[in-house]
Amino acid sequence: MALENSVFPSRPDSLSLPVEEKGEGGEEEVEVATEATASTGVFNLSEELGHVVTTETAPPPPTAPKVKRSFQSKLAEREATANQHRKKTPGAEKERGRFGWARSRRKRQRYVEKNGRCNVQHGNMRETYRYLTDIFTTLVDLNWRCSLFVFVMAYAVTWLFFGAIWYLIAYCRGDLDHLEDETWTPCVNNVNGFISAFLFSIETETTIGYGHRVITDQCPVGTMLLLLQAILGSMVNAFMVGCMFVKISQPNKRAETLVFSKHAVISLRDDKLCLMFRVGDLRSSHIVGANMRAKLIKSKQTQEGEFIPLDQTDISVGFETGDDRLFLVSPLVISHEIDIRSPFWDMSQAQLEKEDFEIVVILEGMVEATGMTCQARSSYLAEEVQWGHRFSPMMSLAEGFFDIDYGAFHHTFEVDTPSCSARELSLATARLEAHLYWSISSRLDEEPTLANQAAKQPDGGSANGKGGGPTFIVGEMTEIQEQSGLGELNGSVTTDQSESEA
Repeated sequence: MALENSVFPSRPDSLSLPVEEKGEGGEEEVEVATEATASTGVFNLSEELGHVVTTETAPPPPTAPKVKRSFQSKLAEREATANQHRKKTPGAEKERGRFGWARSRRKRQRYVEKNGRCNVQHGNMRETYRYLTDIFTTLVDLNWRCSLFVFVMAYAVTWLFFGAIWYLIAYCRGDLDHLEDETWTPCVNNVNGFISAFLFSIETETTIGYGHRVITDQCPVGTMLLLLQAILGSMVNAFMVGCMFVKISQPNKRAETLVFSKHAVISLRDDKLCLMFRVGDLRSSHIVGANMRAKLIKSKQTQEGEFIPLDQTDISVGFETGDDRLFLVSPLVISHEIDIRSPFWDMSQAQLEKEDFEIVVILEGMVEATGMTCQARSSYLAEEVQWGHRFSPMMSLAEGFFDIDYGAFHHTFEVDTPSCSARELSLATARLEAHLYWSISSRLDEEPTLANQAAKQPDGGSANGKGGGPTFIVGEMTEIQEQSGLGELNGSVTTDQSESEA
């Protein structure tokens, strides 16, 4: 105890449990004490001090009576406890980072929005004067607030400009000093200030002509200004009215009634993997000469190490066969066959979940009502492509017409689809066809050999066998010979084809 007090002088008595001297049942008491301290806190055993030092956080619970168990039962319980901690709920597993931390997948920035707007902004443009060289297109491309502001300011500025000139002419000629003199002939009658000159400018440019203010023949300068204002006013009218007409008649809003499905799907069509999406027209007036295109937007790196951001790859939607030209009366499912020329040739379902790309679809056509070209756009990210799905049918036959249910336009349902890539599916199909071909050709080669062996047998053997195998073979010899002749002919042709393919 002296040694204990010298080493731990400030240790309270509650942190030390004296150990009884070993005797009968001493080992059991030490074991019970150890289990109690292990369940309540951290303990350190010191043989020199002869004490078990513990840190108690709560009063020890009552110990249950010890049950003797075998080593296998204890090991099984330990493995079950360990496996219970390792279990995770399905679907909750996330991508892990470098140090094992959960990391959510970064959402890709769209190149083209779902409504067709291109998500691109031009910056650091120093040659802004190029916009003024095509001022008409610049004004048409402005938004409506800016367009209305320019429209109003164009007329207001010209009216104010020519009104100031008319006022200046009246001031220089002295018309404002002879307002009460009836013998004085002014340049413009009844112009007595800037406001009246401004009103005369508006009447002249808009050809209103109220008759109260009128130019006289004693002012040649006013006559030249009147001609100039009439010509410039006509030009301003033509320019601004033309801009507003083109802006109003733009077919951009026509694209609002051309809809694309929210998701694209990949499933089998005629035993081939196909990428499909749906397009429809909500209006009764149709799009004339509708044409469909698709682009794959994906960054890549060349063999020389050059990085190409947002590289565009063409996706065939029937250009070779003419299927890209649509008769868009009812919603259509556009299909892209994933073949060896497709950028999705080596893509499986597991790889699709890891890919980062964007599919841009473009529908072009001429508006039937106005004759102007219209373009509608949309896009699909990698997570918006559903593997093993197919679009729900929308059309039903009613009494005298076909009924289209646009409520099912975006609906899809799951179908049985292999999760392998199109390349692997093509190789598996080729192996199956080759296996069938060689199995059939080998059987055709074996049948003439069996027929020859049966022909060489003596007749006595066939007489002795009643209803046995020799009688069956001889009876089938004629059919076997006929089939073997055809089989050899077909086999030779297919063998030549296989040799040429090899």
